[in-house]
Amino acid sequence: MKLEIIPTSLLSAYLEQVPKDLQTNFDALHEAEISTSTFSFYTSVASVFSSKIEGEDIELDSYIKHKAMGMEFKPDYTKKIDDLYNAYTFAKQNALTPQNISKIHALLAANFVEENKLGKYRSHNMYVATPDGKIEYVAASPFEVEEEMTKLYNDIAALLQQNLSIEEVFYYAAFIHLVFVKIHPWNDGNGRSARLIEKWFIAQKLGDKAWFLQSEKMYYNQHNTYYKNIRLLGLEYPELDYSQALPFLLMLPKITEQ
Repeated sequence: MKLEIIPTSLLSAYLEQVPKDLQTNFDALHEAEISTSTFSFYTSVASVFSSKIEGEDIELDSYIKHKAMGMEFKPDYTKKIDDLYNAYTFAKQNALTPQNISKIHALLAANFVEENKLGKYRSHNMYVATPDGKIEYVAASPFEVEEEMTKLYNDIAALLQQNLSIEEVFYYAAFIHLVFVKIHPWNDGNGRSARLIEKWFIAQKLGDKAWFLQSEKMYYNQHNTYYKNIRLLGLEYPELDYSQALPFLLMLPKITEQ
């Protein structure tokens, strides 16, 4: 299979290292007892921990009390997580398409991105900086973003049409996450979007059990390793070395062992 931007060259090495019980562990996933027809525990977990990766000061217990029990907190404490929860809910009910990816960005970034930028590609240079002000990564040029995203969306569409093993699904899901983050198409909300799309792709290929994966929690608990593995590819977008992506790709399937 020939893809436009996602490398297939690491698949053989990946298949040698991926947990052998991935299918069994995935099949054992189930909804939490606390969940109801109007409240999903695992969507709350995803929303809270994906937000915490981005520095939001929110605790899962407090958010569950807010979402499941109607407990009131100051709006600033919960609104961004509510927005992300709504984006996950939208993804559960809709197909993974470029138009719907723009819609989930409009939902999840509603309270921190200007309205006229929601779901729209950025038009300026983008870099990621460390807390001490050092440039950690320089994303794709704004003049490249649309072309690079078109390649990624073409790959996603092609993969959705292919018969893939569960191991291949996890490989490509993690690569979609990684490529999306490296392009960095939005003004903000790129990490939240990438982690959601990763799970969305798995759900489209393997069914609703994917929404019970606690990948966002794992990435948060191992956030130093998460960012280290993302950085392995290099400093600037034109010089990225995707041959270094294996440590990042192997994080996702290990979540099923927890």
